[in-house]
Amino acid sequence: MNNSRMFLAMIVGAIFRRRSRALMAVIATMVGAATLFCLAAVCIAVPQQMNEDMRSYGANLVVSAIEKEGAVKTGIADDMVAHTTSMVRAKSSAKYATYRYETVRINAAPYMLAGINSAQVKALNHHWSVEGAWPSHGSVMVGSDVATALGLNVGGNVTIAYKSSDNDGSSAAKTTQDGRVSTDILEGGGTTYRVAGIVNTGGSEDEIVYATNADVDALSGTKRGADVIEYSSSAIGSELTDIATSINDMTSMGVKAQTVTKISSSDTKIITMLQTLFWLVSIVVLALTFVGVGTTMTSIVSQRRNEIGLRKALGAPNSSIRTEFYTESVVYGLVGGTLGATIGFWLARLLCSIVFGRSIAMNWWLVCAAVLVSALIAILATIRPVLKASHIDPAIVLSEE
Repeated sequence: MNNSRMFLAMIVGAIFRRRSRALMAVIATMVGAATLFCLAAVCIAVPQQMNEDMRSYGANLVVSAIEKEGAVKTGIADDMVAHTTSMVRAKSSAKYATYRYETVRINAAPYMLAGINSAQVKALNHHWSVEGAWPSHGSVMVGSDVATALGLNVGGNVTIAYKSSDNDGSSAAKTTQDGRVSTDILEGGGTTYRVAGIVNTGGSEDEIVYATNADVDALSGTKRGADVIEYSSSAIGSELTDIATSINDMTSMGVKAQTVTKISSSDTKIITMLQTLFWLVSIVVLALTFVGVGTTMTSIVSQRRNEIGLRKALGAPNSSIRTEFYTESVVYGLVGGTLGATIGFWLARLLCSIVFGRSIAMNWWLVCAAVLVSALIAILATIRPVLKASHIDPAIVLSEE
């Protein structure tokens, strides 16, 4: 029998002669690997899911037109919307919606009318609670505050009038001879729309009336670009800021971009807190795994004290004894790490399915990392017991026999 086969036989024999101790070492490593794999898998999958969920609460990047004072509003042209969108999507995936705002009169009182693409806005704002339907040709969707103030209900009608002097920035055109704001806007009539739906967001959106872009064009008599483009980008933190900066650096575009702090900062803080928690729990798990494997290996060395003393008396060098114990611990680490990664994957998959409603795929890089870390922890936990074994005096051990 050559040295390699003898060494392998000694390792296998040592493991099987002390099956209970070996099982304890494997279980300690397996629990640690399963916990770490589950935490890491969830920590990788959850920020992505949270990022998608946060995007449903509205835009995190807003691009608005830069209008010159006193000039006629032209808005953001369609080709500029396309160009800006391509700049945003070059850095990250993003949804967007455009808004054109006009001041209108309803029952002689001023209200804000927004021209929108219903499909875009609906995809961007999943949190909007809509009773009824979104606006279509000949119908509008009113904010809950507007509906309450005007006593509007779904299926009812509302007459909306438009006067260019309300939107041209000229204060003289807006006042009568005695200086009061004119309220005779409805004398020339208005356009009657059906109330298709009422939206409730809990925010400033509840103070706006929404119509299709085509209806706003027809009401105002002019077709112009959007006032605002809202983006829901998958970029967070500095990545999102860089996108806004790149748009603002293009001064010839006639637009300015800014991040929505309440969305972007909340997203970043939550993900940072989750990652911090992952590292804290991971350190605790690694420490417990280290203690568990170290205690087991110490027990194994104590049980084999007489055997080690006899081998040293027969001339076995300390390096041979160290190699045997380290190899034994590596076997425990590899077996425990493999089993732990498998269990951790199914735990992570179950957790993500129940809590987040999504499935995760096997991450083989994470499997390899979990197995290697388990083997490394097993080796580190064996150092102290091995040093203890190296200092065993064969004379004392044999005299005890």
